[in-house]
Amino acid sequence: MRTKAGWIVALTVSAFLAGCITSTTTGPKKPETNVGEAAERYYQLGARYYRNGNYELAQERLERALEYDPKMARARSTLALTFEALNNPRRAVEEYELAVRYAPKDFEVRNTYAVFLCRQRDFDAARKQFDVAVDLPDNDAPEVMLTNAGVCMVQKPDYPVAEGFFKQALEFRPDHGEALIQLTALKYRTEEYTASRVYLQRFLSRNKPNATALYLGVQIEEKMNDPDARMQYIGQLLRDFPDSAEAGYVRDNL
Repeated sequence: MRTKAGWIVALTVSAFLAGCITSTTTGPKKPETNVGEAAERYYQLGARYYRNGNYELAQERLERALEYDPKMARARSTLALTFEALNNPRRAVEEYELAVRYAPKDFEVRNTYAVFLCRQRDFDAARKQFDVAVDLPDNDAPEVMLTNAGVCMVQKPDYPVAEGFFKQALEFRPDHGEALIQLTALKYRTEEYTASRVYLQRFLSRNKPNATALYLGVQIEEKMNDPDARMQYIGQLLRDFPDSAEAGYVRDNL
């Protein structure tokens, strides 16, 4: 699940089974025959409510899951996201700390916690969580955590450290679009326009163009005093993404 500011946060939710738990029942309540299955069903339902923006119901179901399995880190991590959405960061921290305690080698839990800490502007604590997540042996997507760490350091701001994280991400996956576009934007921000152009061209050679990339191209070529290249980006942006906010910015400034 992608959130604001380029974050990539995992919320793994498997398919729901028919006859999931609902808020109302008829007839006598059947006893749960398998505690683990009950916890999983409540977790799945709570995660679904969270994804749909029904945060009060999400909290209720996730807390129910934790009654069955207090050590279910996924449920605690999702409950922490829910508390953040409900503007209760204190409870969010409590749940994240428990999630990390019960699943110290779960890189997705640590990544989600790190993103939260960065949103709270606790950059040093966030970086520690990212560092641990990247080094966990079962992490099959370290480029995601490294890119998130770079985004976090941009917000600090610490541009050299951010650039280092983005470049590390590309060492793991050279075509990782998020890291490439973040480097493009970072180099533009630091007025290194030639380098920004190079990273954008690398992105476009390995990834499908999107409105963000094309708008960066417009801005870069304006700084590079190349009106022909700028107009090419404008034409493609207006043709392929006419309803995007970026296309609107361009039309307002033509």
